[in-house]
Amino acid sequence: MQAEKTYPEIDQLIDLYFTGKADKASLDKLEDWMHQSAEHQKYVRDKVELWFSAGVSGDTTDFDKNKAFDRFKQRIASSSPTPVSIRPWLWKQIIRAAAIILILLLPFAAYRKGKETIKQTFADMTVEAPMGARTKLYLPDGTLVWLNAGSKITYSQGFGVDDRRLSLEGEGYFEVMHNEKVPFEIKTHEVGLKVLGTKFNFKNYPDDEEVIVNLMEGKVALHNELRSMPELYLEPSEKMTLNKRTGEMKKARTNVANSNVWTKDELFFDEELLEDIAKKLMRSYDVKIEIADSLRNRRFYGSFKIIGSTIDEVLETIASTNRMKYRYENEKYILY
Repeated sequence: MQAEKTYPEIDQLIDLYFTGKADKASLDKLEDWMHQSAEHQKYVRDKVELWFSAGVSGDTTDFDKNKAFDRFKQRIASSSPTPVSIRPWLWKQIIRAAAIILILLLPFAAYRKGKETIKQTFADMTVEAPMGARTKLYLPDGTLVWLNAGSKITYSQGFGVDDRRLSLEGEGYFEVMHNEKVPFEIKTHEVGLKVLGTKFNFKNYPDDEEVIVNLMEGKVALHNELRSMPELYLEPSEKMTLNKRTGEMKKARTNVANSNVWTKDELFFDEELLEDIAKKLMRSYDVKIEIADSLRNRRFYGSFKIIGSTIDEVLETIASTNRMKYRYENEKYILY
C-alpha cells in the first residue's frame, strides 16, 4: 500500500491560517500551492476536515454561520446510517468550525481581498460650508468639526473602521475623539497631520500663502509634504506655520485661544496682513474685495462680531485708523 504523501510545510501554513497568524506572504504561498493541481486542493480539503474532526474552532464573523451549519448537517445525514446526536455545548464550536470550512473552500484570493473590496465600495462623503456661513458636524467616530466659510472636508463612509483619514480644504476646528488604536489623520497638499485625541485649529485655504495649525490640547505630529524634514510636534499653546512658497515649517508659542473664535461668529485680526484680512471678510460676508498694491503689506489688529456687524461697519472701523480708505463700485469693495 502506497504511503500517503505529506507536505509538512503546507501543514504549517494551514495551521497558521486557522490560528489567525498567517501573513500575506503565507497566504499567497498556500494559494499558489493549492492551485497547482487537483491533488493539492484535495490535500488541503482533507486537512480542513481533519481540523474539523479534531474540534478546532476559528474566529470568523464574515460568513453566514447558520448556513454553514445546515450544510454540515446535510453532509452528516448523507454519510451516516444512523441519526447523529450533537450535544448542545458543542453547537457553537461546530458552527464556528463549519464556517472555517466555507472560508477555506472559497478562493483564497477572494477571501483575502474581500474586506478591502468592501472598504473600497464606501463612497466618499464631502461636507462643505458655503461662503458667508459656518458648518458644525460630528464625524462617525464622535469627533466634533467646525468648518469655516468656504471650507470642505472629504472622508470615506467607512471612516473609523480601520482608519480615520480625511482631507481638508479651508479652515476647520477639530475636537478629536481619543482612540489609541486608530490615529486621526488630516491630509492636505502641503501638510499631513496625525493625532490620537486633541483640540486644534487647521487653516489651509488654496489661496492662502501659509498653512497654520494652532494646538489647544493634546499633541499633534506634522509632516511637511513640500520639504524633507523630521516630523514637527506641537504642544498646547503652540502654533505651526508653513510657507507654501519656500516649504519652510516652523513653530512658536502663541495665544491659541483666539484661533477658533470664528466658531462663535467672531473675526479676530492679530496684526494680520490686510490682504489676509480681506480674504476672511470675503468668505465671511460672501462679497468681493479688491486691494491696492500699496496696502497689501499693511497689518491691522481688531475684533468683530460677524452677526450684528455689516461688512461696511467692519471696513469703516478699519478705515478709522486713517491707514486706508474704501469705496463700493461695480459690485465689489475697493480698498485704497
